[in-house]
Amino acid sequence: MRKTNILRHTASAAVIGAVAFGFAGAAAAQDGPTTVDDIIVTAQKREQSLQDVPIVVTTLSQEALNGAGVRDIKDLQILTPGMTVTSTQSETSTTARIRGVGTVGDNPGLESSVGVVIDGVYRSRNGVGFGDLGELSRIEVLKGPQGTLFGKNTSAGVINIITEAPSFTPGFSAEATYGNFGAWGVAGSVTGPISDQVAGRLYMAKRERDGFYDVITGAGPRQEKDDQNQDFWTARGQLLILPSDDVSIRLIADYSKRDEYCCVSTQVRTGQTYAAIRAIGGDQQAPAPGFGALPFSRTAYANRGTGQTMEDMGLSAEANIDIPSWNATFTSLSSWRNWSGVNGMDLDYTTADILYRNNDGGYGFELENLTQEFRLAGATDRLDWLVGAFYTRENISRDDSYWYGAGYTPFLSLLISSQLNAGSAGLIPNSPNIIGCLTRPGTVAAGLAGCLVSGGSAATGPTAPTGPGFGVGHGVQDHYSQSTESIALFTNNTLHVTDQFDITLGLRYTMDDKRLLGMQDNLGTNGAACGGALGNITAMTGALVAAGQTPAAAAATAQRLAGNICLPWANPLFDNRRISESHDDGELSGTIKASYRFNDSVMAYASYARGYKSFGYNLDRVQTGITPTSSLLFPSETVDSYEIGLKNTLFNRTVLFNVTYFNQKFEDFQLNTFLGTAFVVESIPELKSQGVDADFVWFTPVEGLSFNGGVTYTDTKYGHFTASDLTNPGNFPQLSLLPGARASFAPEWSATAAVAFDRSIGSGLRVGFNLSAKYSTEFNTGSDLLPYKMQDAMTLLNGRITLGSEDERWALDLWAQNLTDEEYKQVAINAPLQGSAFQTTVQPNGTYYNPALDTQTYNAFMGQPRTYGVTLRVKY
Repeated sequence: MRKTNILRHTASAAVIGAVAFGFAGAAAAQDGPTTVDDIIVTAQKREQSLQDVPIVVTTLSQEALNGAGVRDIKDLQILTPGMTVTSTQSETSTTARIRGVGTVGDNPGLESSVGVVIDGVYRSRNGVGFGDLGELSRIEVLKGPQGTLFGKNTSAGVINIITEAPSFTPGFSAEATYGNFGAWGVAGSVTGPISDQVAGRLYMAKRERDGFYDVITGAGPRQEKDDQNQDFWTARGQLLILPSDDVSIRLIADYSKRDEYCCVSTQVRTGQTYAAIRAIGGDQQAPAPGFGALPFSRTAYANRGTGQTMEDMGLSAEANIDIPSWNATFTSLSSWRNWSGVNGMDLDYTTADILYRNNDGGYGFELENLTQEFRLAGATDRLDWLVGAFYTRENISRDDSYWYGAGYTPFLSLLISSQLNAGSAGLIPNSPNIIGCLTRPGTVAAGLAGCLVSGGSAATGPTAPTGPGFGVGHGVQDHYSQSTESIALFTNNTLHVTDQFDITLGLRYTMDDKRLLGMQDNLGTNGAACGGALGNITAMTGALVAAGQTPAAAAATAQRLAGNICLPWANPLFDNRRISESHDDGELSGTIKASYRFNDSVMAYASYARGYKSFGYNLDRVQTGITPTSSLLFPSETVDSYEIGLKNTLFNRTVLFNVTYFNQKFEDFQLNTFLGTAFVVESIPELKSQGVDADFVWFTPVEGLSFNGGVTYTDTKYGHFTASDLTNPGNFPQLSLLPGARASFAPEWSATAAVAFDRSIGSGLRVGFNLSAKYSTEFNTGSDLLPYKMQDAMTLLNGRITLGSEDERWALDLWAQNLTDEEYKQVAINAPLQGSAFQTTVQPNGTYYNPALDTQTYNAFMGQPRTYGVTLRVKY
């Protein structure tokens, strides 16, 4: 029975998914179902019609994904309104957001608010979804908290990816692609029976492409003149075993490896530190008049390499056992996964040799994960029931390093001396040599004043700059190990009160236990400059008084100078610092839904859901002033979500129109923000997201022609808070634009639309085309909401034209992504050490930001340009 059902399901699912969104071949379009009823989802861990599920789900078939050119979760956003996916310093730092809510992925200590699940296996970091996902059956994007059935850390939604299973019908497919930027790729798949009870499937792919950025390397040693290239291969093998009529087992093994270079960024605004960059022999985009915004550019400046290597591998085993006497199915899903990535980084994003990370294994992280899930699901005449348990053990190992270039000491000297020059009416000159003045052991106010006024020009004597600077080379090597054990019990049950009225109740209790061990270490003489500066604060104060500052101003300036020298990677208080922390916590989450079917065409529902995202540790050097933060722990994030929806199946079941109002309130929202010197995790007391989701599908009367799309309106804003509401009040100045403001990556409106046409033209040929578009209103791309990080409203358009045989044995695609070559930012950041945006005192607008005093250089990781090419596909 199970084998018969699997065979029937495999055949019908391919047709259903294709026709549901209008991208099937001619034969399927003529022979297969053509109504809304055929759209099947597994959003509640059982197969159901989309129109019977009281959840907002965007479901995308294999044909829809192929038509829009979707190969990874970043491509997926063009088909999903209300969803954004971005990456920053490397492709490991990929972040998905739904309805404006997500967690920046630059720190592996954070898990995303949007969960990624591939063939039932939860992936705890979004970066694993950036890669060739292989042969896809469909993707379901579930919006809103989904923690009851899909595990913890899905407080904003789930991307549920279902790949093609092995088939007992023999088949072979292959494709070859060539495109601009030197892109080429080959992929192939074979499936079929190995015996009467075992079927297999093997997929392999190899893809390469030149980078999207032109890179100016200056004096090097970087050799690559482009960046953000592609060079990876992947393999995925599966077995489907049917040992009896009531048992099926699916085994999956996969491996992927990337060996690329990524990611540089380019200046979108160059500030006043440009002169200092040039003075030490470096270069970057020249400032615009008045230090305004720069024109869009994909030219980057980097003298250091950005090589990155990533490996992702895993095994999973899913067993389903039917229990006919209970009308139930027992499911066991086991998985082991290992993901690792290392890369180099030019931290100043210029050709000056200031600060970098070598691609020598000293910067990267590894994640190993074991999961086990058991479910027992069944049904009676009036009750669909499910109970289950989930266990995971995760180990994270992170290494972090900093390397000083020859330009670090003179660059910092120029920055500090320019501040002193402005504060002393020009008495202290701009100079690349004054660090040694400030760090000289045993100096006194008079000698320090003389050293500063001379610009550190004396070779000997009490005014000579003989204090330590920052040694060239490896200065920091930190290591963090985090272990997590989590266990959950859950249940999800739907009571059919009447034939028209259903109530669903889901509950999940999760217990998390995490332990962090860390070693922070300065190498060589790193930290000596900071130590010297700290010992000379009194002398600095006296010297600055002699230079004309008031005693109060001089004392404040001395503290600021010491802070500039004692940045986290140069602070001796981190030297040989050992960290040991542990924490455990439990949380009850769940949902209650009520749905009423007025008739066969209209169903209304209302729901409440409580979501939960676990606490964690900030795996980075974090300090307040110059004092290391005593604990790296940040608390759990929770959300209360309400939805009211209407699902409509219209016009003889050829039109789907669903609309839902949602209202979500997040508490202790985990915000990871880059302050220009370090990533800091801060729990924002409240974030509210409310709005409307609408989805539309139309199977037109014209053979082979279909339309689908969606619109999301979101009003996602932070609640009002003050410094005292934060875990670390010292972070408030850099977050002072947030209270009451619209969150980053939360456009007010986003809309998608796709049109597809596919039909026979005679002579054994068929022709098709596909256009997919995504529109978003303006939104800020920085977690601190600085104005220079705004992205204007934009539209992305992908297109594909196909000519092939009626029997689908071959097809030739002409395709283009970002067809109109839209220029847009992914994420904008504060360039390290290059100016300051926030002030130390409250400004007239009530925040710590004053645009007239903003000297910050801003960089951005840009979106991909127009790509185009040709793909030949064969299938047997």
